[in-house]
Amino acid sequence: MKQQRKDRDATMSFSSFGGNELIKRGVSRFDLRDPYHIAVELSWKGFALAFIAIEFSINIIFASLYLASPGCIANARPGSFADAFFFSIETLATVGYGVMAPATLYGHVISAIEIVSGMVFTAIMTGLLFVRFSKPRAKILFADQVVFTTHNCSPTLMVRIANGRLTLLTHASARLGLLLYEESAEGHGFRRQHELALSNQSIPLFPLTWTLMHEIDANSPLNGYDAEWLAQHDAQLFLTIEARDHALSAFVHDMRIYSHVDMQFGMHYVDAVMIDDRRRAIADLSLLSLLEPDISGDA
Repeated sequence: MKQQRKDRDATMSFSSFGGNELIKRGVSRFDLRDPYHIAVELSWKGFALAFIAIEFSINIIFASLYLASPGCIANARPGSFADAFFFSIETLATVGYGVMAPATLYGHVISAIEIVSGMVFTAIMTGLLFVRFSKPRAKILFADQVVFTTHNCSPTLMVRIANGRLTLLTHASARLGLLLYEESAEGHGFRRQHELALSNQSIPLFPLTWTLMHEIDANSPLNGYDAEWLAQHDAQLFLTIEARDHALSAFVHDMRIYSHVDMQFGMHYVDAVMIDDRRRAIADLSLLSLLEPDISGDA
């Protein structure tokens, strides 16, 4: 039991969303039983480094096998690891320049195994590259902070987002959740999720910006809130977005997490969309996170 507990505590997984880090204990960062998920989840830098590491490892193994039988490669210098290594690269890639070639039965068997391995490795990497390039990704821009302001004479929570692509997004929908640290009647602490009702949860067209609004009324989990209350309950907001990208003919998803330090009171967003003299809507996305004080004071 102690050994099992030690193993669970020894492994962690980290995921970052908008500068917020979630930590999981008892689960490995990489599950080798699911290599496909690892390959798709890796960053491009990590994927490239993993490819180089695997490529070098395979060639080092086969180069060592060639060196184990001196004379199995024609025209290779005796005991030269460099010759065996580069011959392995050429064989794995099924190139074969003709300068060095298998000279014994052992060399032919090892090179045949390496050729098959190279074909399988190339097929796998080609498939993974296609998946990574073809995976639809959203380019949703999120304001750096959430604001509590007054809208239509009611206290309102607002989050502004923008379509960061030049293509049109349609059938956009959003869900906003609130995570609070609470205590049960027995005095046990736990985290509880609340869904916040949005007055504009979906829009048919999402070309420029979109300000999501939650009216804080008597039924809202935020009723009676203030900055101290949010900090005391370690409040976090979870915003998820789904929309259809017509250029990709696929639905794209994105999310952002805001902690209580990202919530501003008595502020509102500066207008980021203007109409020019030709009645064209112009969005200045550099203003997406710009705030200014409410004229009437705090919400």
